[in-house]
Amino acid sequence: MQHTPVSRDVAARGIRTRIAEIGSGPPLLLLHGLLASSNAFDSVLAPLAQSFHVIAVDLPGFGDSEKPPPTRFSYSVESCAEVVADVIAALDLGRCHLAGHALGGAVALTLAAQHAEFVDHLVLVAPWVHPQHLPRTMRVLQLPVLGTFVLKQLFTRTMFRAFFDHHVYAPGHGVPAARINRYYDAFNSPSARESTRAYLGNLTDTRPIVARLTRIKAPSLIVWGRADSLLNPQAAPKIVRQLPHAQLEYVDSGHSPHEEDPDTFVQVVERFLLDERR
Repeated sequence: MQHTPVSRDVAARGIRTRIAEIGSGPPLLLLHGLLASSNAFDSVLAPLAQSFHVIAVDLPGFGDSEKPPPTRFSYSVESCAEVVADVIAALDLGRCHLAGHALGGAVALTLAAQHAEFVDHLVLVAPWVHPQHLPRTMRVLQLPVLGTFVLKQLFTRTMFRAFFDHHVYAPGHGVPAARINRYYDAFNSPSARESTRAYLGNLTDTRPIVARLTRIKAPSLIVWGRADSLLNPQAAPKIVRQLPHAQLEYVDSGHSPHEEDPDTFVQVVERFLLDERR
């Protein structure tokens, strides 16, 4: 079995999209959250690859994927879902398990609603679905004028690191500083900052995402960190009630359980996917 991920580019909706692949077995696609990249799954790729053909995707505007101007790509969850659908088709994967975190969860949910033929099981990790009372930093970044100025001119490496330490991860987290620095390096260009601003603008209205919940046919697992201070874990039961076939698992982490407690995350995901398969 392949022991290290292999990275390559796939053309999806005309966007150069970077993926990392490892393992063999049923395909499992991983979609990261806002300001991150496929590197968010670095600690879980090898363990999951014991049972699955794992494909971690850099969504457009993040990581090593292309960052086209918003005039060319809308940076909506709908557009991203079509990119992921193209990746699945380009790799000839057929039906896949799909796991998405936060923004990636909204994209995964949208793909499952619009292309049910591609999705076997769905794992939504603290998905950005319902309106949230976001931390002040996020509320500022979503403002049309001030948010654009802060994001493009004032969001330094120090502020970026502080955002992850205070809002993404729980106190005492063990996520390597080098990973957060890598996120910042990918973010620190005019095109990437513009992409992030476009995503934030599109996430101010989540009603279309909510409306898709009842259309999901795939068995679904909601995973949420109990100490999440970015997206409220109390939203989880509401999502479970609105999904036709869903279950909920809380873990002891902040907003990013796959980074903060990768062992538990792998156990939870494998229990759901492999037990369902038997």
